[in-house]
Parts: sequence; C-alpha cells; structure tokens
Amino acid sequence: MPELSRTILMVEDSPEDVEATIRALRKTRLANPVHACHSGDDALEYLYRQGRYTDPDAAPRPCMILLDLNLPGTDGRDVLMQIKNDEGLRRIPVVVLTSSSDPKDVQECYDAGANSYLAKPVDLPGFMRAIERLADYWFEIVLLPNGGGQA
Repeated sequence: MPELSRTILMVEDSPEDVEATIRALRKTRLANPVHACHSGDDALEYLYRQGRYTDPDAAPRPCMILLDLNLPGTDGRDVLMQIKNDEGLRRIPVVVLTSSSDPKDVQECYDAGANSYLAKPVDLPGFMRAIERLADYWFEIVLLPNGGGQA
C-alpha cells in the first residue's frame, strides 16, 4: 500500500459543513491539510488519481476519509463499498459523518467496513464538540496505518 500522507479527505456536498468541519478541526489545533471533494464521483477520481487528480502531489493518499452519505452522483454508501473492496484503499480509515441517524444506514455502513459512524448534531456547538472529540480520538489516541496521523 502506498504511504499515507497527513491529508484528511472530506467528502461532503455542503460547503457550509465543509467550512464548519475545517474550523472545528483547526480549533483542536489539528494541522493536517484537508482536501474536500463535493461529490462521490469527485472523491473516487481523487482516490484513483483520475481526471484532474492524475498528479500524485495533487491527490496525496489520505490518512483518513470523512464521508457524507447523501452525495450527488455516486452516493457515500457506494463510495464506502468501493474503498473497502479495494486492496489499495481499504486500510484508510473511513469515518461516516452524515446527517442520517437511521439504524439501517448505521448497520449498512458498518457492514460495508466503515471504521466509525457519526451523526452530525444539528446545532453548531454540538457539531463543533463532535468534531473535536473525533479529532481527539482519531489523531491523539488511535494509531493510524503507515504512519498517518497528525502533522
């Protein structure tokens, strides 16, 4: 498997949620670069280095993927399945970060190999706390594969 960078790949179609997540990550002093893809198709092009991402420097292998489920084009469930069924990508931790708390979605994502599932709190303070806890857990406590982690 290629060496993971310190980049976090965020797959989220809402610019407001991307901005809020990056702000919350920075509040934790997490210095990892964040690359945002706004559709499932864009995320797959990034991960497979296709289209505008053919240069490996423009698409470093992420140390983690934050994945929304409800995306335009290829939805997050399909992106998750493709990642976890690919020998070169499956070790990248995928945290589902979505508005759905439907038990069916939770079960399907864990069955497909999600490493964690987080329903986005609807209020901004709750959202910020959730992202801070996520960052603490994944970047302070957990050991990530191939040296991925906090910059």
